[in-house]
Amino acid sequence: MVMLGTDMKIAETPKEGLKEYVKLDPYSEWLKKEGVRVYEEYYFPSMAKIELGPWERKGGSGAVVHINNNHMPNDCHVVEIKPGGKSEPEHHMYELTFYIVSGRGATTIWQDEKKKSSFEWQAGSLFSIPLNCWYQNFNGSGLEPTRYIAVTNAPPMMRLYRDNNFIFNNPYMFTTRYAGEDDYFSGKGKLFTRRVWESNFIANAPDMALYGWKERGAGGINAMLEMADNNTKSHISEFPIGTYKKAHRHGPGAHLVLLSGTGGYSLIWTKDDRSDMIKCDWAVGSLVTVPNDNCYHQHFNSGTTRARYLALRPGDMGLYKKGRGGGGENADKSLKEGGWQVEYEDEEREIHAIFEKELKAHGATCKMKAFIPWCTGEVGPTSERDT
Repeated sequence: MVMLGTDMKIAETPKEGLKEYVKLDPYSEWLKKEGVRVYEEYYFPSMAKIELGPWERKGGSGAVVHINNNHMPNDCHVVEIKPGGKSEPEHHMYELTFYIVSGRGATTIWQDEKKKSSFEWQAGSLFSIPLNCWYQNFNGSGLEPTRYIAVTNAPPMMRLYRDNNFIFNNPYMFTTRYAGEDDYFSGKGKLFTRRVWESNFIANAPDMALYGWKERGAGGINAMLEMADNNTKSHISEFPIGTYKKAHRHGPGAHLVLLSGTGGYSLIWTKDDRSDMIKCDWAVGSLVTVPNDNCYHQHFNSGTTRARYLALRPGDMGLYKKGRGGGGENADKSLKEGGWQVEYEDEEREIHAIFEKELKAHGATCKMKAFIPWCTGEVGPTSERDT
């Protein structure tokens, strides 16, 4: 026994015959009930080619990408709706943001069964469903399937309430988020300071206008997206040929999807000596997920065209200044100032050597001379105005 004061005691070992306390995870139990295929990897070369299993409720087939650790605040649903198919109507107490990988179709949304609204989408469209609204997805082609990804915050919501009847059968409608407006998904938007674009529907994310983000370096441009008044967020970033962004880290759960580009890659590592560094090669439709908040990652355009990616990520609960990226102010603040970003002058030479080797393989020229003294290339863009 361990003595505490004069009369308090704590048993060091459990009594014989007692069972170990086990608490079921409602999210894991939901996955089992759905019978859906689950992936725990954090890199996929192509979301268009990832193998799916049956998920008839969603319209045909699907899979869930979920890194099963204590850090992940979200998951990613990959769904393919069969030709001429549709999903079952549903509503739920978790948020989700859709990106259409291939095909075309439409979504019907409603709070009142007597007043439904529909909008059409195509490959490249991006939209978010308001919390707990009813919705149903339709494939607009009778010949080809359509595929989408949807990043959701289902895991923490199910674990918070621990009652999936509450998650899927809650009658409360959040009319402050959506009240049946006819133009809700019209694509109209409004630009705010710090590159914040507020819109509930983006018809073609690979081509939407972006704005300067000098903090991340080398002529990069960006838009921070506010959609459906959700806490979950997304942003789109693009950078020129022969350049790369500064290494940084932030909270877990960012899902990066390559929207355009002919080549490039991400480096991911968690150890200071980078002994666990992984290289994730890009193609349009590739997915890279940040698995934890100690994961440094850096993105490189070693191809022959500008590269653009979409980041679908957790929200900040309003605790950080808007427009700073996943992780608040620290995400683009130097390590030397207490932030989470590695400045160009502080990165290891190995990082740049890998980049120049990749550029050579693609027949492209390094444009980082303005930032990297040992660069063997040339001076390239130093701001968005140079591109």
